[in-house]
Amino acid sequence: MSNRLRNILVGAGIAAVGAIGTKKAVDYFQNRGKEDVPDTAQDDAEATAPDQVSYAVVQDDSVQQFLDASFGSPGRYVPSRAPKVFDYQGEQYMVIWARDNQKDKNQMMAFKYTDAGRKMIASVGYTNQETDYNLSDLDSTPFAIEVNGKKMTSGKGETKGCDEVDFVLA
Repeated sequence: MSNRLRNILVGAGIAAVGAIGTKKAVDYFQNRGKEDVPDTAQDDAEATAPDQVSYAVVQDDSVQQFLDASFGSPGRYVPSRAPKVFDYQGEQYMVIWARDNQKDKNQMMAFKYTDAGRKMIASVGYTNQETDYNLSDLDSTPFAIEVNGKKMTSGKGETKGCDEVDFVLA
């Protein structure tokens, strides 16, 4: 794993399981479940092609600790899907899906890491009735969110409800 990706995990208080891997980006983003542990001895996996990501599989409880510390209301957000912590084309990102117990909806939050720190690039709240989104700097990345089969890269607003929001290549 790149040192930058390792530093992000440490800085966010997120513990890696020790499972570090690489795979084609398109396959990585299609997987909604926890990534397979490719090789626990493979500590410093680096993407070797522009269409690959290097990723870390993280401990579930450390994601809860990150959410509690970051949003100041312990238990408000509870992880609902395996997070994605990855390096793609030299840039580092973290995407978390959680249940917002205060607003009674699901939430997807995407962060980009820079030398200046962590920046939220996408926030999407969704229920079966409606989806609200704020895609502040997502269009400066090679990514989009996918809601009801439609890719979006910028804007702020609402659309019809959905069961899932995916983070995908634009």
